[in-house]
Amino acid sequence: MNNCQKIMIVSGEASGDLHGANLVKALKKLRQEIQFCGMGGQEMRNEGVEILHDAAGMAVVGLIEIFSHLGEILKARKTLINQLRNEPPDLLVLIDYPEFNLLLAAKAKKLGIPIFYYISPQVWAWRSGRVSKIGKLADRIGVILPFEQEFYHQRGVEVDFVGHPLMDSVHTTLPVKEFLAKFSIPSTQTVIGLLPGSRTKEVAALLPIFLEAAKILQQSSSRELCFLIPRASTITREFLEEHGVEKFGKQLNLRIIEHNRYDIMAACKAAVTASGTVTLELAILGIPLLTTYKISPKTYLLGRLLVKLQHFSLVNLVAGKEVIPELLQHEVTPENIAIHLHSLISDDKIRSDMLIGLANTKKRLGSPGASQRAAAICLELLDQHL
Repeated sequence: MNNCQKIMIVSGEASGDLHGANLVKALKKLRQEIQFCGMGGQEMRNEGVEILHDAAGMAVVGLIEIFSHLGEILKARKTLINQLRNEPPDLLVLIDYPEFNLLLAAKAKKLGIPIFYYISPQVWAWRSGRVSKIGKLADRIGVILPFEQEFYHQRGVEVDFVGHPLMDSVHTTLPVKEFLAKFSIPSTQTVIGLLPGSRTKEVAALLPIFLEAAKILQQSSSRELCFLIPRASTITREFLEEHGVEKFGKQLNLRIIEHNRYDIMAACKAAVTASGTVTLELAILGIPLLTTYKISPKTYLLGRLLVKLQHFSLVNLVAGKEVIPELLQHEVTPENIAIHLHSLISDDKIRSDMLIGLANTKKRLGSPGASQRAAAICLELLDQHL
């Protein structure tokens, strides 16, 4: 790596891969000679990051499910620790993914490598005791949700609120009419988004239910509907086919689209999603939605003991009240989803109230420039440890 400064960035999920890529892009504008390595996916790879371990097999939902991915997780951990020892980076940037990243941070700390925890774990949701651990391990901590800074401050840890990186990255490339024309979707059709997530287990659990809901909605609606599924880079087309697309493909006007993620969302009249960052993406675009969360029964029971939150969706957590419907575990049925989607596309009052709530949620996410602010923190840490 010669004498160039090097940053290791570690992300374990699709959303973190996107945020990591945007951080790299911002850093390159400030200091072109920095080199990057780490764990991530295609987004980070596209920005020139040397991917030491692909994160595609790392994204899991729930504590119980971690065990089925343990071999992959241990392999990744070994690869990254060897890199820290043999070619120590000038800075380690961690993006969420706490169970993995906190262990990595402990190793880096012993090696004297400065650490920036960019996009703090959701310690406000459960295991808040980790706040102290993160504060001791990380040289700087970045938070992206407006209430997180006060949460940390109340526990004696100072952090930087950088704003949400989605405020920079969520934008369309085509007007809706052009997008529809590009994919031969008549403008007379009502477009519904089916977004089952980026992890294999959540897609396997949710996609068949979403598709059954789409069938119910189509049968009960006088509208001509088109259902769009954006394929995450972590999910193969074959996997989607195996988990319902092949079965329902002949019964529904169904499209799988692999690019133009935000153009897909913006074209939707409404959407049903897995819980996660996608709910904020849709909120920023002003698309009415409902969200779902379905995990293994054992993980759910354990979660009920550990997690004490009124809401599970990021939209409602940021808003501090219910803006979008949330279906949890046994509530995630085709019938319930179809009922909510029907209301979102047909009831003007429900749509109007939700659009106001989504706009207010967007305002709470802060101003654009999160990646640039995070990049500035990275450079401060690099310069301090020259």
